[in-house]
Parts: sequence; structure tokens; C-alpha cells
Amino acid sequence: MPDYPKAIALVDRIEPVPRRIRAFLAGERVLDTTRAQYVWEWPFYPQYYIPIADVNRSLLIDEQRTEESRRGTARLHGLRVGETVRRACGSWYGDDALPGLADTIRFDWADMDSWFEEDEEVFVHPRNPYARVDALRSTRSVRVELDGVVLAESTSPVLVFETGLPTRYYLNRTDVNVSHLVPSATTTACPYKGRTSDYWSVRVDGTVHPDLAWSYAFPTAALLPIAGLIAFYNEKVDLVVDGERLSRPKTHFS
Repeated sequence: MPDYPKAIALVDRIEPVPRRIRAFLAGERVLDTTRAQYVWEWPFYPQYYIPIADVNRSLLIDEQRTEESRRGTARLHGLRVGETVRRACGSWYGDDALPGLADTIRFDWADMDSWFEEDEEVFVHPRNPYARVDALRSTRSVRVELDGVVLAESTSPVLVFETGLPTRYYLNRTDVNVSHLVPSATTTACPYKGRTSDYWSVRVDGTVHPDLAWSYAFPTAALLPIAGLIAFYNEKVDLVVDGERLSRPKTHFS
């Protein structure tokens, strides 16, 4: 069993979104609403369902086909903004939808160029209102090893506790043996922390292990304590915390 909290929302749970939601494609505002609904299509995080009245319908392309789901029958729509076209990226729900979802449309997140909650850009997927992310300074001792080689050692980490994920240990750069780090072109993003600024592979005894460490130079306001610090994937290295070697979790998210 994992030693961190699980996601608790039931599939198909529906709740109102109290935040203004906007999404843009090719410079055009596709939607702007304060009446979105959260819908949990799986337990870990919700999707936005948008009232069709708050969507720029002039951008929609009716694809003349439908799709069935547990939430009802949806008519598929694409988007066209000038030369930019996204096929089948929107599902417009009809009268047989779950209560509260009739005449809402659910857009595929990746088919938009950007999403905003109020005036803050959100990456990857909507933030889960039942998830919590805390960055706490600590005096625990943390040692990071790989194949018996010490990569980092610290007594002043920042611990990030995120619902549904293992604890992450962010370390000062002066506590990391950077001679083992190889810069990588990889970038990732997180709805709660923002977009990574740096990624590194790790070289040990001539072997390069890809994308084991990362950093956020400009995290979201709530996660400012991790700015500039380096974290390693618990799943790919050996962690010793307060003298106890931790088992490697199966989850893999930065």
C-alpha cells in the first residue's frame, strides 16, 4: 500500500467550478465562463464541462457524428481558427446527459493552446479541488543514491506533499553532486507547480540514466519554496530519509 493519500472523488461526480475558466486557440478565445462544471471521468482529477452559451460557437465545426459514454450522448465538434483546425476535440452533450450536463461541451485539453483559471495559466489538466499540494521546509536528512553512488545529501530539504503522489524531496543545488548531472531537453508541466525549467539525466560509471531529476525556476505562487531546487524521481533512485531506505513507489509524475 502507498504511504500517501489516495484520490477520493468518485467517477462521474459533478460539482460547480467557482473560478472563471478561459481557453484560447491560435490567439482566439474559444470559451469564457464562470459557470463551468467539474466532472470526474476518473478519480484523480476532473475535466471542465462548459455551457455552450459561453463558447464562441462561430469556431465550432459540427462533425455530424455522435459518441456514447456513461455521461450521455455527445455530438462531436471540431474547431477552426483561421488556418488552425482541431478535429473532434469537443463533445457537446444533449438532453440525455447526466443532470447538469445538457448543453455543455467538453474540449480535449491538449487541443487548446492555453487554459486559464482566473488569470493564472493552468497546465496538463484542471486542478482537482480535493487535491492539496504543500511545500514544507524540513530538517530531515535525505540522501539520494544510484547504483551505490551518492548523488545528493541534504539536511535542509523542501518536502512536497501532493494528494495521490509520493512525497518529493527538493534539495539545494549545493547539496547535489552536479558532476553526475547531464542536461536534458525534456520539459514537463504540472497543474499545481507549473512548467519545469531544467531536466537532467544522471551519469554513473559511464551509464546515462535518462531524465531522473528536474527543477522549477518559476513555480506557481503556492510552491515558491521549491524555486531553483532539484528533485529526483523516487521511482528511479534510492532514497534514504533519516537513515531509513525507502522503497521505490510505482507512480511516475514530477
